[in-house]
Amino acid sequence: MDLESMKCWDTSKKDSWKTIMLLAYQSLGVVYGDLSISPLYVYTSTFADDIEHSETNEEIFGALSFVFWTLTLVPLFKYVFVVLRADDNGEGGTFALYSLICRHARVSLLPNRQHADEALSTYKMEESPEENTSRLKILLEKYKCLHTALLIVVLLGTCMVIGDGLLTPAISVFSAVSGLEVNIGQHHQYAVIPITCFILVCLFALQHYGTHRVGFLFAPIVLIWLLCISGLGLYNIFKWNRHVYKALSPYYMFKFLKKTKLSGWMSLGGILLCITGSEAMFADLGHFSYMAIQIAFTFLVYPALILAYMGQAAYLSQHHNSNLQISFYVSVPEGVRWPVLILAILASVVGSQAIISGTFSIINQSQSLGCFPRVKVVHTSEKIHGQVYIPEINWILMILCIAVTIGFRDTKHMGNASGLAVMTVMLVTTCLTSLVIILCWHKPPFIALCFLMFFGSIELLYFSASLTKFREGAWFPILLALILMITMFIWHYATIKKYEYDLHNKVSLEWLLALGPSLGIARVPGIGLVFTDLTTGIPANFSRFVTNLPAFHRILVFVCVKSVPVPHVTFAERYLVGRVGPAAHRSYRCIVRYGYRDVHQDVDSFESELVEKLADFIRYDWYRTRESNMSIDDDASNSNESSGYRLTVIGTTGFSNHPGYEIGESLQPASVSIEFPTVQSITDVIEMEPMGAAERRVRFAIDDDPDSDKRSEIGVQMQEEIEDLNAAQEAGIAFILGHSHVKAKQGSSLMKKLALNYGYNFLRRNCRGPDVALKVPPVSLLEVGMVYIL
Repeated sequence: MDLESMKCWDTSKKDSWKTIMLLAYQSLGVVYGDLSISPLYVYTSTFADDIEHSETNEEIFGALSFVFWTLTLVPLFKYVFVVLRADDNGEGGTFALYSLICRHARVSLLPNRQHADEALSTYKMEESPEENTSRLKILLEKYKCLHTALLIVVLLGTCMVIGDGLLTPAISVFSAVSGLEVNIGQHHQYAVIPITCFILVCLFALQHYGTHRVGFLFAPIVLIWLLCISGLGLYNIFKWNRHVYKALSPYYMFKFLKKTKLSGWMSLGGILLCITGSEAMFADLGHFSYMAIQIAFTFLVYPALILAYMGQAAYLSQHHNSNLQISFYVSVPEGVRWPVLILAILASVVGSQAIISGTFSIINQSQSLGCFPRVKVVHTSEKIHGQVYIPEINWILMILCIAVTIGFRDTKHMGNASGLAVMTVMLVTTCLTSLVIILCWHKPPFIALCFLMFFGSIELLYFSASLTKFREGAWFPILLALILMITMFIWHYATIKKYEYDLHNKVSLEWLLALGPSLGIARVPGIGLVFTDLTTGIPANFSRFVTNLPAFHRILVFVCVKSVPVPHVTFAERYLVGRVGPAAHRSYRCIVRYGYRDVHQDVDSFESELVEKLADFIRYDWYRTRESNMSIDDDASNSNESSGYRLTVIGTTGFSNHPGYEIGESLQPASVSIEFPTVQSITDVIEMEPMGAAERRVRFAIDDDPDSDKRSEIGVQMQEEIEDLNAAQEAGIAFILGHSHVKAKQGSSLMKKLALNYGYNFLRRNCRGPDVALKVPPVSLLEVGMVYIL
C-alpha cells in the first residue's frame, strides 16, 4: 500500500473548504471523543474531598475560572497554534517529535543507520544537519548519556499514553453510567459497577473487528453530544445565573486560591481533567489535516465545552444543599435525564475507542523502533491506514481496566490516576517541542525557553497537585509506567547489544565466495531468505547454519527489515537491492525499509514483491553493465566500483513494461533506481558513506526485441540469471531466522545480569517470535540457534 492510499485526505484537495469542513466533521469522532466527555467528571473530581461548595460561590466560580483558562492556554494556544505545527510529514505524537529531533541531530539510538535513508522523500529537512551548528545540537550529539536521557523521556511519555489508554475507558464509562445515581436513587450502587464492567468487556471484545465498520457513527454521536451539553449549558445559564460569565476573569482564580489555600491547590488535580484528550489532537494529526483539527476545536469543541462548564457552575451557584452530590447529571433537567444518560454512555464509548486505538498505534510505533517486545499486529482495515489491533495488549488492557473500575469504585481515585498520566504526557510534549523549536525550526533559544517556561510552569502546577494524590489513586500510573519503562528499556538495551554483537562477529565476503563443492557445500534448489539486522557483511547466524547443514539455496538473499525515523516510506523507495559477490554466485542483499507508522506486509505479497524487485534489479544491473561497456556513460565506465558493491533503490516502475528509464540521484515516486555505495567487508561500519562523486543521470532504452539481447553475451547472462530466479521461486522459498538466547558475559554487573539473563530472556520466551512479527509461515521456517554473550 503506497503512501497516497494511506492518507485519509488528498493533498491536492487540502485547500478546498468543502474537504476541510468534511475532515473537521470526521475528526470529531476520532480526535475529540475523550475531550468532549470531560464535563462528566471534572467538577465531581474537583469537589470530591479537598474543597466544599459554599454559599459564597467562591469555590465554584474559582474552579470555573481555572477550567476556562486551562482550556484556553493548553489545548487552544499550546496545541492548536504551536504543537500541531511540529508535524513529521503530517504525522503527530511523541514519536513524531522524536523522529524530527533525530533527523536534525545525531541522537538516535537506532542501529543499522545508513546515509541512503536520508535520500527518502519523507526524510525532509529545512537544512542539512551539518549546516545547523547550534550549541544545543553540538551538546546533544557530544554526550551519549543525553541520547539515552532523551529516549527515556520519550519512553516515559509513551508509557503514560498507554496508562491513559487504560484509565480513560474506566473513568469515562463509569462517569457516564454513574448518572443512574440521580435517576434510580439509592439502589444505584448495585447497578453502576456491573453495568460499567459489562460495557468495558463489550468494548474490548469488539476491538478485533476494527472501527471502520461503525466509525461512521462516531462523528454524529460526538456532534450531538457537543450540541447537547452546549444547549444544557445555555439553558442553565439563562435559568439560574446569567452573570456567571464574570467568573471567567482570572481574578476568581486568585480569590479561589486565597480562600482555599493548600486544599485549593490540591483540588487542581481534578480541574486538570478538563484537558484530557488534548494530546489526541496532535497524535491523530496524520489522519486529518492541521486546518481541519484547528477549525473543529476552535469553532465547535472549545465553545461547547466552555458553555457546558459555565452551565454547571450557574446551576451549582444557586444550589447549596449539603446533601447535593456534585455531578454532571444534577444540572440536567429531569425530563431529559434518561436520553442524556444514554447519549453520555455512547459518547464515552466513542472517546474510549479513540484512546484504545491510539494505544495500539503507539505500541506498534514503539515496536517498530525496537523499544517494545514483539507482539502480533493486525491491520483491521485495508482502506484506512493506521487502524491496527494487538490481541495481547487488548486483553491485558481489558483486565486492568476492569480491575481499576472494581478496585477504585469512584470517580475521585480514577480521576487522580488519569490526571497524573495526562499531565506527564503533556510535560513530555512540551519538552520535546522546545527542542524542535531550536533544532528543526531554527528559532532562537530564547523563544524555546519562553515556550518551555510558560507552558511548563502551568503543567508543573497541575502535575504537582496530582502528585499529592499519590496515595489516593495517583500511584497507579506511576507503578504502571515504571513496569512498562523497565520492560521497554531492557528490550531496547538487549536489541542494541545484540546488533553490536552481530556487527563484530560478521564474516567476510571472501568466506562466502569460498564455499563450494570443494568444501563439501551443496547448493540446493530454491530461494533462501536469510534475515538479519545487518545492512553490511555476512551475518554469523548464516555461517552457523552452513556449519551445521553444509548446504544452502541456489538463490541466496540476505534480507534486512529495518525501521527508519520517518512515519512512512513510500513503496517506490522501500526496497534497496544489491549483489553480494559476483553475478555467478547468485547472492543478493535486500534492505526493506519501513516507517514507524507503516504496517508490515503479509508474507505472500512480500515474497512475490521481493522476487519482482530482484528481477528488476537484475535487468537494471545487466543493462547498466552493457551501457557501461558501450561507453554511453563515461562516468559509469570510469568507475572502479563493481555492481557487487552497490545498493539500488528499486521502485514501482517495472522494466518489462516501459521502453526507457531515468536513473539518477533524485528520488521520485516513479524512479527505478538510485545508487548508493555500501560496504561488504568485516570492518565495523554502521552507516554507509555518502557518494563522493557528483550527481549523474543516465537515460537508456530497452530494446523490445528479446533476440537482440540473446545475441549478446550480456543478454544471455541476464536471461540465465532471471531464469534461475524464476526456477528457484517455483522450487520454494525458505526463511532462515536466528533463534537467540542471551547471556551476560562474565564480569558483568549484577544489574546487567538481571536485565539480560532473566529480564530479556523472560520477555523473549513470552512474546511473539521474529517469525510471527515477520509473518513467516511455519512450513517455510528454518531457525538457527544462536547464543549471544553480551
